[in-house]
Amino acid sequence: MNRLVNRWYGESPLQLLLLAASFALAGYAGVRLLENDWFAVAVWFVGAALVHDLLLVPLYSLADRAAQKALGDRRRTAMGYLRVPAFLSGLLLLVWFPLITRAREEHYALVTGHSGDAFLPRWLLLTAALFAASALWFVSVTFLAPASPWRQARRARRQERARERERERQRRKETKGRPPSDH
Repeated sequence: MNRLVNRWYGESPLQLLLLAASFALAGYAGVRLLENDWFAVAVWFVGAALVHDLLLVPLYSLADRAAQKALGDRRRTAMGYLRVPAFLSGLLLLVWFPLITRAREEHYALVTGHSGDAFLPRWLLLTAALFAASALWFVSVTFLAPASPWRQARRARRQERARERERERQRRKETKGRPPSDH
């Protein structure tokens, strides 16, 4: 059965099951969302798609390209350490946008009885913590891990120096201790 699914689908049956479940959940949410005011929801989705494609994609593509140029040769490994916290911070901003920008502060206060003043500082603090954790992870992987590229390069340089010293010793041995320029 597993081989048949792999041959037909190309991935594991578990991945197919999870994908089907996520489509079912999205379909259910869509039906529930559209049952009250389908026209306003459709306008919101079209507007969100247009704003994303015409405004946000060029902006974060430009920011990504600038970060790649700033990082230079390290960009392949280092870009993930910038993209992940930026994505998570952007996702949190998207979810809590009305409260972070204080656009719905009165409504939030009426419903919960709490002030909405804490959302912007907490989002900024969480964003800083995400970038700090990512920076620490990058430093630990790049410089401290035994298999890090930095340590591998240092090890390769040490090995090359040892090989060069061995070649020099071999040359001296062949010339009986005299430098090769005396012959």
